[in-house]
Amino acid sequence: MSGLFSRTPKSETDAVFEPHGVIPVHVGIIMDGNGRWARARGLPRAAGHRAGTKNIRRVLRESVRIGIKALTVYAFSTENWARPKEEVDHLMRLISQSIQEELDDLDANGVRILHSGRLEGVNPRLQEEIRYAIERTRHNDTIVLNVAFNYGGRAEIVDAIKKIIQEGIPPEAVTEEVVSQHLYTPELPDPDLIIRTGGEFRLSNFLIWQAAYAEFYSTPVYWPDFDEAELRKAVAVFQHRDRRFGKIKDTER
Repeated sequence: MSGLFSRTPKSETDAVFEPHGVIPVHVGIIMDGNGRWARARGLPRAAGHRAGTKNIRRVLRESVRIGIKALTVYAFSTENWARPKEEVDHLMRLISQSIQEELDDLDANGVRILHSGRLEGVNPRLQEEIRYAIERTRHNDTIVLNVAFNYGGRAEIVDAIKKIIQEGIPPEAVTEEVVSQHLYTPELPDPDLIIRTGGEFRLSNFLIWQAAYAEFYSTPVYWPDFDEAELRKAVAVFQHRDRRFGKIKDTER
């Protein structure tokens, strides 16, 4: 279908990645489609989650090659607790296993790990593993891998408001900058580009404060198949977007 209901302009589908063009500093990824990827292959959903977890390394490596400085991946939302207990337990084990298996290599390659989300209600051992990974890699500066785990955008804003109140900041002193500084990872710049795999066109409670002016890119490719070429394709589209931040061009005055 084309015309009024076409969501991806042809000029964007034909965009070519420019190695020396503008590279997004911070990219957020909604890693969607693991279950559908598995179902299409006659595999259990757990196999899709395992494949999706392994794919983070591939995309992280390509992000470094491209020049992206921060990557936020949506690993587990506050709403995901409503999934079947067996699946939730499997996801928790996958996250723990990934930290244990990948931390040495990530640290050796200069990856700094951050966490966005709440740790309350998470298994105490996994909490300690997350805290240890953050502390161990805090001086690394090749790229930031920010894992949005037990994360919700609205919960993040609520938690920021609570911190502001607890610190006794008067209402008249509350600005957008103050709110930003009380979010989970205030050291990160706002994302330039939000990528969603699996074909959906919504943020699903992901970085809803920070993504106010981010470019949004949706692809039907399921997350386990989102490889280096797909990341470059997304960045190519970003490079061809006209980012105005509410302003107009001088030629339009």
